Amino acid sequence: MYVCSCFGITEQQVRKHAEQGACTPRQIASACKAGTDCGSCVRRIQALLGRGACPRRELVDQGSAEVLGAEVVILPAAPGVRAA
Repeated sequence: MYVCSCFGITEQQVRKHAEQGACTPRQIASACKAGTDCGSCVRRIQALLGRGACPRRELVDQGSAEVLGAEVVILPAAPGVRAA
């Protein structure tokens, strides 16, 4: 079944990109353009991705910086600002 009629993207293609690591509609869009034209398929893409279906998302939820390719740096509070 087609998810994105603008670019002819199927549910199977969205699931394939999700298996390859795409965890958000934006990442799906980067992989295959689905959701970048009229946008009517974005909610369907969100539903297909679901919650917890992506290992990368679980790592992000746990706060793993490796997934984001970033280094976590803790900066001191600015003078006159109390830490929470």
